Amino acid sequence: MTKEYYFNIRLFDNTQKTTTNDTGNDLSPEMKTYYSDYLIDLVGPALVHDQFAQKVPIPKNGGKNIEFRKYSPLAKALTPLTEGVTPAGQKLNVSTINATVDQYGGYIELSDMLLLTAIDNNLVQATQLLGDQAGRTLDTITREVLNGGTNVVYQPIVLTDSETEVTSRNELTADCKLTLETILKAVAYLKSMNARPCDGGFYGCIMHPLVAYDIMTQAKANNTWWDAYKYASPENLLSGEIGKFGGARIVETSESKIWANAGKNGESVYSTLVIGANAYGVTEISDGGLEHIVKQLGSGGTSDALNQRATTGWKATKVAERLVEEYMVRIESCSTFKSTAAN
Repeated sequence: MTKEYYFNIRLFDNTQKTTTNDTGNDLSPEMKTYYSDYLIDLVGPALVHDQFAQKVPIPKNGGKNIEFRKYSPLAKALTPLTEGVTPAGQKLNVSTINATVDQYGGYIELSDMLLLTAIDNNLVQATQLLGDQAGRTLDTITREVLNGGTNVVYQPIVLTDSETEVTSRNELTADCKLTLETILKAVAYLKSMNARPCDGGFYGCIMHPLVAYDIMTQAKANNTWWDAYKYASPENLLSGEIGKFGGARIVETSESKIWANAGKNGESVYSTLVIGANAYGVTEISDGGLEHIVKQLGSGGTSDALNQRATTGWKATKVAERLVEEYMVRIESCSTFKSTAAN
């Protein structure tokens, strides 16, 4: 459901004026909160590649390094207990994966003439554009990390009832459309690695809409597809979720990785990610992970002597890291739709 935003224009009446340094005019605390929440709500649905991750908050005053934790499974307890004797305790085997966070951001400059007639509408529109940019940027950072994983399956060439093995990306042809069988194999592999499902007993599966078309066409032909709108609790849908199949919740996004002209005859090659719980980690966008920054007219001090420029922008601190390679599988395939630019 699309979220609509309404706000009280009187909140601008409380605009604070400061004269220290070069801060100039600033938004009221109420408006800062409004626009910050607005930006985060715009960005959130775009983070499709983040939603199956182990999420770690940005530690305040903790430097640029962040730790993701990886827990090793306990060995089977096959020794019978002796009556009245407490067995030796077991140690929790925790390993850490260190990562260094980076900052990303962008801003829009608004002139005094542009703001003269409709400051509120322009600021909202600018925030919408920035939210879209921030969401796609942060989602792509995670996507690129996931697509660097070592477990890759190339969709075999399927002709009638036989398959021809494909061992590299440049061998993929137009006949290498993703099949239901390949998704089932990826899910079976994750189960064999004891990878826990991400949510509700299902693994996550992220694919491009042009690949989802091929999958849905096959699944609906043999009545194995479960449409998302038919769920008992459709309000709990994942971002981009379109249905379930073979133990996986299928999520589509146009930001799914594409390698243009990478196939045997110049076909575009698409990534489909099948993911278990704790396969990777990301930093959260809340509590300092994402910040909305507004500088009003005159805030530039002597560099904006005539109060001609205002800016609105975003800044984010972000890192993504693969934690357990065995808990994720990347499937590379072609699609019925042949011509798509790399992203």
